[in-house]
Formats: sequence, C-alpha cells, structure tokens
Amino acid sequence: MSNRTTVTEFFLLGFSDVREQQILHFLMFLVIYLAALVGNLLIITVVALDQHLHTPMYFFLGNLSFLDLCYISVTIPKSMADSLTNNRLISFSGCVIQVFLVVTFAVAELAFLTAMAYHRYTAICHPLHYRVTMNREACAQIAAGSWISSMICSVLHTANTFRLHFCGSNVIAQFFCDIPQLLEISCSDTHANEIVMIALGSLVDVVCFVLIIVSYIHIFSTVMRIPSEQGRYKAFSTCIPHLVVFCLFISTASFTYMRPRSTSSKSLNLTAAVMYCVVPPLMNPIIYSLRNKEIKNSLWKMIGRIFFPKKNKFLTLNS
Repeated sequence: MSNRTTVTEFFLLGFSDVREQQILHFLMFLVIYLAALVGNLLIITVVALDQHLHTPMYFFLGNLSFLDLCYISVTIPKSMADSLTNNRLISFSGCVIQVFLVVTFAVAELAFLTAMAYHRYTAICHPLHYRVTMNREACAQIAAGSWISSMICSVLHTANTFRLHFCGSNVIAQFFCDIPQLLEISCSDTHANEIVMIALGSLVDVVCFVLIIVSYIHIFSTVMRIPSEQGRYKAFSTCIPHLVVFCLFISTASFTYMRPRSTSSKSLNLTAAVMYCVVPPLMNPIIYSLRNKEIKNSLWKMIGRIFFPKKNKFLTLNS
C-alpha cells in the first residue's frame, strides 16, 4: 500500500487516439452542440417573452429546454476541447463536479418527462379539471420537486462514489466522468456501491416508468374514443414521440448503470452514453416544441420584431 499513490486527476479515454478521428469527433460534436444550443435557447426565449405561452404545457417545455441546455453543456464542450487539444486530463474535483451534474440532470430529465406525461394525462383525460389540477402553484411544486429530488439523488450517488479510494489506474474508459467507469478503476471494494447504484437507480426508473405507462394507458384509451380521425391523429402525434424519447432515454441509462460489469465494453459504453447524454437534448426541441404551431408562430413573430421592426409597428398601428 505504501507504493500506491493517490489519484489527483483522471484521464478520459474518449472515442479514439487517431488524430484524424479526433478532429472528426470534434466537428460532429460541435454541430450537435450548436444545434442543441440554438434549439433550446430559442424555446426558452420564446416561452419567456410570449405571454400567450405562459401556460402549464409551455412552463414544463421551458424547464425541459433549460435542463437540456445544462445537461449537454456538462459533457460535450469538455469532450470537444479534449479532442481538439488532445489533452484529456480532468482534475479530481472537476470529475466530482461532472458526476454530480450529470446525475442531477439525468434524474431531472426523467422527472420532467414524467411530469409532462402527467400533464398530458390531465389535459386529455380530465379536461374539465385541468385548470384546477394544473394551476400555477401545482406546476411550480412539480418543477421544484423534480429539481430537488434529482439533486438529492445526485448527492447520494456522488458521495457514495467518491468515498472510494483511487490509487491505481486513473484511466476512465468514457468521454466524461461516469460512475460505472469510476467503479472499475477504484482500488476499494465497490460491491456496496454497485448495490446502492442498482437499488436507487431501479427505484427511480420503476417509479417514473410506472407513472408514465399508467398515464399513457389512460391517454390512449381516451384518445381511441375520439370520434374524429384527425383528432386521434393529433393526439397520437404529440404523445408517441414523447413516449419514444422516454423509452430511449431510460433504456440506455438503465443499461449503463444497472448491467453486470462483466458485460461492459468500451464501444457499448460510449454508444449508450451518447444516447442518454447527447441525443435527448438534441431531439427534445424538435419533438416537443419546433413541431408545435404555437411555438413556431411565436418564433416567427419574435424574428419579425427583431429584423423588421418598422413593418411590425405599421401592422400594429393598422390593426
């Protein structure tokens, strides 16, 4: 034990050691990050500025966009800088912060997707009670509960991980600090950590999964009773993408955190991490908001006010 040195920084293995592939990885992640950044910032701005969008639905969409913006910013910029400079070191404290933020935003993503499913259940299945059930106070409580519960969960995971000793290898087989890869390189007994990770992860996943599935069973049974085919199509077109994104997110995250260590491989780890860290923040603006007519109309109005102020003033005076 006296010959072992305590790890003070970690080396992120990333996607490749070949310089050309590192540049390609940088360019791909740059395009993805800019697309996610622009999409989520547009939604946040439009929802904040347009008074007509100050409703429960767009309140949750605005929160989700802010969450996705933070979520993708925790991992992608660091990974791009690592590929560009070929310097993939991260300090011990930086790794702690990254683990805390990744888990916080991942759990918050699950919580907000669940809250949005409940919102749609209320709007479709109990429209007469919608205004009472989804009032401003209830929405604020749901959002606060989602953020607080995700932070508590993250504190437990982060503290449980970094109570371990890291005194051997400092190479993390991932493009960011992730708990399963940290457990692999720890020189402590990680059996208790794995039990806590699986138990706590299973609890969060099962609760969110059951709530969403039950909500959608009621939603689909109600939608099937709509006499208009166009009405059924509109309801399904808004619900099914939400369900697909949720299933993709929860399946890849569960695969990463709750599978046996013996089935671990670098390519699977990287693919799963991209699926639950990169894809949702990129796809959520397209699926939930940019396909929405009210969002698009408000966005065009905002662009018109910025680039054609005189024309908009003239239209306002004539109206």
